[in-house]
Amino acid sequence: MAPLTVFYAFRDAPERRAALRSPTGALDRYRLFGLDELGKRANGIHHNHETSAPPACARAASRALNAAVYGTGGYGGDFATVLASLRRLNGADVVLSTVDTVGLPLVLLRRAGLVRRPLVYVSIGLPERLAQLRGERMKRLYAEALRCTHAIVAYAKSEADELRRFIGAGGPTVTFVPFGVDVHAFRPAPEVKADIDVLSIGADPRRDFELLLRIASRRRERSFHIVARPEHARTLRDVPGNVTVETDLSLEEVRDRLARAQVVALPVRDNSYSGGTTLLLQAMAMARPVVVSRTAAVADGYGLEDGVNCRLVPPGDAEAFERALDEETGADAASSIGTRARETVERGFSWERYTNALWEIVRSARPSPSG
Repeated sequence: MAPLTVFYAFRDAPERRAALRSPTGALDRYRLFGLDELGKRANGIHHNHETSAPPACARAASRALNAAVYGTGGYGGDFATVLASLRRLNGADVVLSTVDTVGLPLVLLRRAGLVRRPLVYVSIGLPERLAQLRGERMKRLYAEALRCTHAIVAYAKSEADELRRFIGAGGPTVTFVPFGVDVHAFRPAPEVKADIDVLSIGADPRRDFELLLRIASRRRERSFHIVARPEHARTLRDVPGNVTVETDLSLEEVRDRLARAQVVALPVRDNSYSGGTTLLLQAMAMARPVVVSRTAAVADGYGLEDGVNCRLVPPGDAEAFERALDEETGADAASSIGTRARETVERGFSWERYTNALWEIVRSARPSPSG
């Protein structure tokens, strides 16, 4: 079978554009959802950020479409880069949407007949967006639009289950594909001194940094280090003096902070999607002991066992989270938990396994010669 061409649809974000500009092999290209790995197998790879910015007409159309969508009870997104890329994406064999910000415009435009190629949709928090739809008519519209996709990928079993229920009979295959981590790029660094007691990193809006700040205010003898998006960092109030907050770190800098941490803390508010999974796997790959909220997203499918390869605590339970941090910070058991965490990732959650699974789904979307 001849190679196929794939069009990637990315969220328009500074770190994504920076990753796309970085040379092949750079760690920041890990943010590109396997673009380089699929590119080695495909006949061609294109994406929606090949130009510096969408033209004014696409931006104006996006504003008008979003006004109409939200005004009638729907949920919109980045129509601008999708509209600006219609010719190129319709020239590909398969379109791969990596995030709901572009995925929802794609499915709505596909239902309208403007997107004509098979669509593989990666869901990252889609059930939470669908819950905001107003009225049964709008819910039916979005279910119909999602039924126009070839396949939907979810990074959590719970999310896949919710999407199947929402879409109903006659929908596409919804597949749980565990995320992966490059176990060569993220590996133990025993030569690095662990000078951060508790480290927490996350760009995810469900990250519960406020819970961690409450713990830090009671444990002034320990150093806490938070890495967040600038908009999330600005919302943090009453930050104790033993807490350092950083923003806009490269992946190389993220890896450095992970190497310097005694314990990685990932407090996450309950959600159906894979909030915290990327950092969880990166920390585990570096053999760091991790304390993580037992959300539906990580409770099943990622091989986590409390006290074996991580510490799992109920979402929102600050006392339980603090106890787990106390037990793991400086504990002799931390090294064994970290070792088993690394083994878990190597065994089942490598980047190669993830990109292989993604390629098989994309390849299955190839139109038949008669189509």
